[in-house]
Amino acid sequence: MSFILGNMALGQEKTATTPNLPGKGLKQHDFLYTGEWEYRKAFQTIYVIRDGKVKWTYDIPFKNEQGEMEELGDATMRENGNIVFCRKTGASEVSPDKKIIWNVEAEKGTEIHAVQAIGKDRIMYVVNGGPTAKGRIVDVKSGKIIKEFTLPTGKPRAHLQFRRVRVLESGNVLAAHLDSNVVAEYDANGKTVWSFKCRSPWSASRLTNGNTLISSYHNTIYEVDKNGKIVWELNQTDVPEVKLFIAQGVERLPNGNTVIANWCGADVKNAKDWPGTAQLIEVTPDKKLVWALSQWNEPDLGPASSFQLLDKKMLDKIPAYK
Repeated sequence: MSFILGNMALGQEKTATTPNLPGKGLKQHDFLYTGEWEYRKAFQTIYVIRDGKVKWTYDIPFKNEQGEMEELGDATMRENGNIVFCRKTGASEVSPDKKIIWNVEAEKGTEIHAVQAIGKDRIMYVVNGGPTAKGRIVDVKSGKIIKEFTLPTGKPRAHLQFRRVRVLESGNVLAAHLDSNVVAEYDANGKTVWSFKCRSPWSASRLTNGNTLISSYHNTIYEVDKNGKIVWELNQTDVPEVKLFIAQGVERLPNGNTVIANWCGADVKNAKDWPGTAQLIEVTPDKKLVWALSQWNEPDLGPASSFQLLDKKMLDKIPAYK
C-alpha cells in the first residue's frame, strides 16, 4: 500500500512543519479534536490545540469495564470550556479541570454516536438501536429529560444508524441517516419537512445561508440548498494532492473555506500505514487546498473523526486554555 501525500509516501512519519504540506500545520487553527478506533493505544484522547501546541487532553480507555470497545466521535466545546462528547458506550460532559459533570451509559444492545451541547446546560443525544432510534434532550443540572423523540432507521444494527444528529435553532431535528441514504429534517411532530438523498451520509449541519453541508460516504462533501439542489460539491478529483478516505466531521468557516475530518481507519487496514495520511484538510470555495494536517508524531493525534475550530476570544475566557 502506498498512498502519496505531496511528495511523501504513506507510512513515513512527518511533522506539521514539513514544507510539502500546505498551511501552517498545527498553527493553522485552534481546534478541538477526537478520533474513533484508535486501537494502537490503551487510551483514546480528546485534544485541545492552541497556538500550534497541545493545550489540554482528556483520555478514556479503549475498552470499558465490560470489555466493550469505546469510540470517541461527536464532540463540542461549550463557551465555559466544558466538552460534551460521546464514546459509543455512552456520553459525557467534562470540565476543563477534568471532572465529569454529566454522564449517560448506553443500554445493552444500543450505542451513542451523536451528541450535541445546547445552550449553557442542555444536551441532546441519540441512542442507536432497534426499529427506531431515540433522541433525548436533557437538563444537565437536574438530570431531567426535557424532550424525547424517535427517528426512523433503515437497519436494526445500532452501529450503522446515526453518527451525527442536530437540533436546529427552529427546534427541528436534522438527521444524517447513515443506514438509509438520506439526510432528513423533522419538525416537532416527526414530520419530514426537508430531505436529500445521498449515499450513507455521515454528518449534516445547517449553514447560516440556510443550505445544508453534508459529508457522504465515501469521500464526498455536498452543500445543498432548500430545494435539494447541489450548489457545491467536493470529492477526490478536486484535491488530487491528498488521499481522501471517509469524510466524517465537516465545518464551514466564515470566509467560505471548508474543513474536513479525513478518517483513514477503515481504508488503511494496517495502522503502521496511518502516518503520512492527512487527518484534516481545508479547501477554499473554488476547491484550492490551503491546509493539510498530517500530525502523527509529537503529538500523534491519531485518526480524525470530530473537530471544532475554536475562537481565540472564547479560549481567552477559559483559564485552562490560556
